[in-house]
Amino acid sequence: MAVATAVLLNGDDLTIEDVWAIAVDRLPAGLSQEGREKMQAARGLVEHAAHGEGGEHTYGINTGFGRFVSKSIPPELTEELQLRLLRSHACGVGEPYPDEVVRAAMLLRANTLAKGYSGARVETVELLLECLNRGVLPVVPSRGSVGASGDLAPLAHLALPLVGEGLAKLDGETLSGADALARAELEPVRLQAKEGLSLVNGTQFMCAMGALTLVRARRIATSADIACALSLEALQGSRVSFMPEIQALRPLLGQRHAAANVDRLLEGSAILEAHRWCDKVQDAYSLRCAPQVHGASRDLLRYAEETIAVELNSATDNPLVLVEQGELVSNGNFHGQPLAFALDAMAIAIAEFASISERRIERLVNPSLSDGLPAFLTPDGGLNSGFMIPQYVAAALVSENKVLCHPASVDSIPTSAGQEDHVPMGNASALKCWMVLGNVERALAIELLSGTQGVEFLAPLEPGAGVLAAHDFIRSLSRAVQEDRPLASDIEGVAEGIRSGELVSAVESVVGELA
Repeated sequence: MAVATAVLLNGDDLTIEDVWAIAVDRLPAGLSQEGREKMQAARGLVEHAAHGEGGEHTYGINTGFGRFVSKSIPPELTEELQLRLLRSHACGVGEPYPDEVVRAAMLLRANTLAKGYSGARVETVELLLECLNRGVLPVVPSRGSVGASGDLAPLAHLALPLVGEGLAKLDGETLSGADALARAELEPVRLQAKEGLSLVNGTQFMCAMGALTLVRARRIATSADIACALSLEALQGSRVSFMPEIQALRPLLGQRHAAANVDRLLEGSAILEAHRWCDKVQDAYSLRCAPQVHGASRDLLRYAEETIAVELNSATDNPLVLVEQGELVSNGNFHGQPLAFALDAMAIAIAEFASISERRIERLVNPSLSDGLPAFLTPDGGLNSGFMIPQYVAAALVSENKVLCHPASVDSIPTSAGQEDHVPMGNASALKCWMVLGNVERALAIELLSGTQGVEFLAPLEPGAGVLAAHDFIRSLSRAVQEDRPLASDIEGVAEGIRSGELVSAVESVVGELA
């Protein structure tokens, strides 16, 4: 079952960048020798408990689950217990998670098992990784997790194809788990003691969405600085607010980085130089305070990143197998509260980029605020509406985000007959954050399109080198709007440029790496 691997898992050093590379760019993953050895050691302790040596009552090995913890299970039903656990827990509903989220969750589940504190067999994890590498993608409904014992329902759906049950996609076709394995020339596994529990107990869907969100959020943060610089040029604003001397007097890291980015993008601007001595004293807050707003979001994202980076390599099973102590211990590492808080914080941080962006769009299209630009950025207003309605779209996206940013992590509904009496609702936090992410990419795309249209009315004066690079990239995706046409595909195309990192790369190729 060996494959050529680029990332070898040991449960200790997986990075957010690795998650993106494997889940989105489809880099293969495998199990390291270190991971195998740690898993084998933990497995020995599970086998010891499973065979009843010492007669101990061990949760999930010879007991039922949740409220049924006091129910003893005889050794001859050990395998059946694990299979029925997957079947009973696979009751999620709603549209499936995006493919990249499922791939990331498969990777993270394999990584936490490779850490050697769950007691799963090596061959079970190898099958999971073979499915990942060969494109056998479980179909996982996105609703049904409260994040308490981790993502129980989603992870059960993730695990079912490993035993030849459930549904999985292969080459775009949805098949039974058994058929998907057969087409990929893989054999289903027969779960042994504790393996079903080890496959479903953990925070991997919350964490998967968090890790992928962070990569896109970094790109959003830099793209927001680019959009701000483009709008500042089109609105003939001032560069003064971005001076490093100002940021040094309030040295928050995010603020310093955002200001430095915008300042560098404006370098060499003939537009700003031509208006340096105009009689406008101050710019509006959406321009002048951009470092403070963008920077605060960056600082909040950094907190979330610290939490998720730790979670990627954490043991979140229950019970955990402590090899050195020779014990299997019940614990609460599966509880998703740290991730729920981080995901809610990320949603708020990301949403604010769109909130301030929409205000800059309004200034670009409103002739009362735009200092000489034509109304709605159209050369022939009346017959044409220009960028009138794209501003409506941005407003709608920002308004939707206000609802989505209400924190899910402050809610709790007890489950399992009161055994799980406090839950974090982290999956809801993750799903909301994912929707905010797409809304913000589209809102920023509208600002980039508007700013690009705006600077063209100031010709022959040219913007700074970084802004010009952004302008040229946008124009490679969307031609100038001389006469009205549907802009939906233009907005989606630019949003994809933000999402993929192509916008940032195009600008950095001219000005160097941005913060």
